[in-house]
Amino acid sequence: MEALKKKIIEEGIVLSDQVLKVDAFLNHQIDPLLMQQIGQAFAKLFRDQGITKIVTIEASGIAPAVMAGLELGVPVIFARKYQSLTLTDNLLISKVFSFTKQSESTIAVSAKHLLANDRVLLIDDFLANGRAAHGLIDLIKQAGATIVGIGVVIEKSFQKGRQELDEQGYWVESLARIQSLENGTVRFLD
Repeated sequence: MEALKKKIIEEGIVLSDQVLKVDAFLNHQIDPLLMQQIGQAFAKLFRDQGITKIVTIEASGIAPAVMAGLELGVPVIFARKYQSLTLTDNLLISKVFSFTKQSESTIAVSAKHLLANDRVLLIDDFLANGRAAHGLIDLIKQAGATIVGIGVVIEKSFQKGRQELDEQGYWVESLARIQSLENGTVRFLD
């Protein structure tokens, strides 16, 4: 997706050969027009999969997931990273380790929103080591639902997440695939 790649080049900040900061448009401040285009791109890729729900993880996956849900006309569920007073009963629970935060979170979804007959599209902001994707996959499996695809805004292809998901048979589509962040420069795979 050229508009996304352009935004990464213009506003992304390479913090190290492992970390890309995109808080100017994706995971702190949100560019609504870009999010709309991202939602349209995901809808185009996955429209024919009979999707009934989109699942993401809070917080940075919510904007692209909502825009895709709007385009596809389906509800969006976001896994919460912490327990709240209102999310207490009949929960699907998994654990996710965050590379950028260097901490483990418990994520949860109410089982009443995710059913065995659902056909689910996962959407997330980043794919690096695949820990968030695996946590979401675990939740969906607990519900007995079917995963029809995984949509990723930015993939760090030099890390192992994509390879693991491919080996497990998941269909993964990334809108921007980064080959390298070496020497402070973003290099795209395709």
